[in-house]
Amino acid sequence: MPASSVTVRMYDVGFGDAFLVTVKRDDQAWRMLVDCGVHSLGKARPLLDVVRAIISDLTEAAAPGGPPTLDVVVATHHHADHITGFAYDDWEKVQVGEVWVSFVEDDSDDDAKRLKSGLARAATSLNTLIGRAPAALNDEARTLALGVAGTLALNSLGNEDAMDRLLGRNGKHFLNVPTVRYLPDRIAQLNVIRTPLPDVTIHVLGPSRDPDQLKLMNPPASARWLAMQQALDAEPASDSPGSQTPAAPLFAGIYSVTPDEVSHDIGIELLSTLATLNLGALLDDASELLAAASILERSVNNTSIYFVLDVEGTRLVFVGDSQEGAWDHVLQDPAARALVSNPAFYKIGHHGSHNATPRDYVTSAIGNQGTYAMLPYGKVEQWGDIPNGALLAALTTMNTHIVRADAPVADARVHVGPGNLWSEITFPVT
Repeated sequence: MPASSVTVRMYDVGFGDAFLVTVKRDDQAWRMLVDCGVHSLGKARPLLDVVRAIISDLTEAAAPGGPPTLDVVVATHHHADHITGFAYDDWEKVQVGEVWVSFVEDDSDDDAKRLKSGLARAATSLNTLIGRAPAALNDEARTLALGVAGTLALNSLGNEDAMDRLLGRNGKHFLNVPTVRYLPDRIAQLNVIRTPLPDVTIHVLGPSRDPDQLKLMNPPASARWLAMQQALDAEPASDSPGSQTPAAPLFAGIYSVTPDEVSHDIGIELLSTLATLNLGALLDDASELLAAASILERSVNNTSIYFVLDVEGTRLVFVGDSQEGAWDHVLQDPAARALVSNPAFYKIGHHGSHNATPRDYVTSAIGNQGTYAMLPYGKVEQWGDIPNGALLAALTTMNTHIVRADAPVADARVHVGPGNLWSEITFPVT
């Protein structure tokens, strides 16, 4: 018999993600936690309160006398707003079957080590430069830009205590020692993961392991920030048959720089090997530091685990914070595109930023079937265009029901917890 229901509970952490997924079949239940973190500038409440609420919910659901249990913990990528909650020792009381992390965290994978070390080195260098730069500046706008750049770079460093727990290192652990999967696996068949419940399957679609796709996680070495942004923002020359709609702008407006602000040639480059970031000339230019931090942010986002939970044909799409290159990898593959099309549920990527949900997906793939989309969001003053109004309007036009963590509205299918601590959707499966 198929599973009888699947429930997604989104906890209101603020600007961050924490989703508890429960699949029930008769008296059996399978539970997955997808991320648990918050950005330091966008907290809705103390994160420890949310961690304890999750564990309390798991304890209530556990068998009498048994520990709170999760079948799977997914840490989509190592940004702090997705994993920092795992740093708390309260997790030592929770039994976990498996931990899924992006393949870039695998220290035995040479490609992963190069990618991760390059990202970490770039984030550390940026933080150092940003910390030194304010003494040379007295311009309010540039000071604001530096502040945003600093928070982006700090977020990109992740949280080592949290990652230690997820991977069972340095004395950090859950109640037991879970199996760790680095995803996607090199063996394609292992990226279709079957649960103990019949007809409940996870399809891991990203990030790509293809070397050419990995290069798309950063601009090529020859690309300059301004030229790249201008090309992405360009409008189509015509609507005639055969003309192509350009890709959505890569970064939200707050991260953009105008030609007037940088009339000279900007020297920001991320080498395609991801080994170095050209930062030498950036110390006195806040716009360039902000551009570099934004590119770095995108690079880490694109290492997100991107998966579809299929419960007897009811499909739930979780994309982490995947952006342009990672989405292309999915949407250009016919089988993967079919899996993410017409879903019952979509976890809106990157808190509603317009650089994380492609126009093509909204207009041509998500369908007009009444999809429920959850928006994990808390206000951050510096990022006034997140969530992006045009994106939310486009989703609404496609008959998508948007459930916002910061302002949930109960209806026949959406339930809201006390104090708006959580909101949840249950999909019956027949």
